[in-house]
Amino acid sequence: MSTVHIVGAGLAGLSAAVRLTEAGRRVILHESAPQTGGRCRSFYDATLDRVVDNGNHLALSGNRSLLGYLERVGARGALTELRPAAFPFLDLGNGERWCLRPGGLWLFDKARRVPGSRPADYLVALRTLTAGPGAAVADALPANGALYERLWRPLAVSVMNGAPERVSARLFGAVLRETLLRGEAACRPLFAAKGLSAALVDPAVAWLERHGAELRTGARVDGLERAGDRIAALSVDGERVALGGDDAVILAVPAWVAGRLLPEALPASAPTAGRAIVNAHFRLPASIDLPGGMPFLGLVGGTADWLFRRGDVLSVTVSDADALAVQPAETVATALWRDVATALGTPDAALPPFRIIKERRATPDQSPVHAANRPGAQTALKNLVLAGDWTRMGLPATLEGAVRSGEFAARAVLNTRITTFSRLGLFPAFTLPRRGPI
Repeated sequence: MSTVHIVGAGLAGLSAAVRLTEAGRRVILHESAPQTGGRCRSFYDATLDRVVDNGNHLALSGNRSLLGYLERVGARGALTELRPAAFPFLDLGNGERWCLRPGGLWLFDKARRVPGSRPADYLVALRTLTAGPGAAVADALPANGALYERLWRPLAVSVMNGAPERVSARLFGAVLRETLLRGEAACRPLFAAKGLSAALVDPAVAWLERHGAELRTGARVDGLERAGDRIAALSVDGERVALGGDDAVILAVPAWVAGRLLPEALPASAPTAGRAIVNAHFRLPASIDLPGGMPFLGLVGGTADWLFRRGDVLSVTVSDADALAVQPAETVATALWRDVATALGTPDAALPPFRIIKERRATPDQSPVHAANRPGAQTALKNLVLAGDWTRMGLPATLEGAVRSGEFAARAVLNTRITTFSRLGLFPAFTLPRRGPI
């Protein structure tokens, strides 16, 4: 039986492995780290004496690839869906609160919109769907008014990990098209109550092992041997692993790693590393409720972007955080705790135990130039396929994008066409069924 070697066991690699195993292919995953999950994982922190995530992620009910992936491995219940959709915000500057509640005739209900906005203001989001390939978010959306500062800018920064002036309007529009513009049923927040690994990684690993896939952690692929128009062998920790004539390789690693392994397989315009994301975890004496009564809170007017609660741990996420990432952990914790304490109504509260996590290459660059020149799954080599949140799968670097890229890679290995486009002619169409073989 032919074998598919998948290099990288993050969400993209796991997604491809599930699809290929489901289709009857033999799969071997090679992961250089001692654990699976890539940039989506949980770990035990001794300072907090708690399991925390390396970063905070907000999935939505419109993430059909992510949900399909969980259904396949029997873990759909690992994510808790909050109904109806609601997104509470707090302005740290003036203390004003509001809650965005999409669905039905919400645009005509002042209490469900951003304060100071009008129904017609939201229609400008449609411009991102028809934006040119060189357009940034700020080019498509008017950079003024309450709606921009209190919704479009915070969303763009958190979704795209970059300032609206420098990230792709098309990619941002793709997210809006699959979530907010599809109504309340596609906007419901999904939470991993027990952490990212327990919800998104561990069930897939267990499913793959039950179905015969082989997972090798601590196995670093440090080279690819090329013979003509094929990959002939892998070098794994310096040991040559020969490939059979029908074997294939999926590189499910960041672009900069793929470029190091086989630079000629990637276009010169392949995305480089993007901006940093900084996360802070604070352990409180007891569990508390956030303003708005939800397990998360959007923040504007401060340093922190989003605040998440899981038990007695409050977690903060700051995207587009290069300036923050170079500061000492104590300085970062102090600055972010100031925002948290203000949000909780206890501005003088002492700094509790904390853990700062700096992801300096959290996402690929998502500027219009790089977005327009992402490589597809297929490469010039017949048995080499690409996967990852930096490839051309029609979405930004998100959980949904990573899973979808793995499915595109699986389709490419199985010689299934992925060249049709959406009705707008912008991105590859994606019509795989939720269950069953590809």
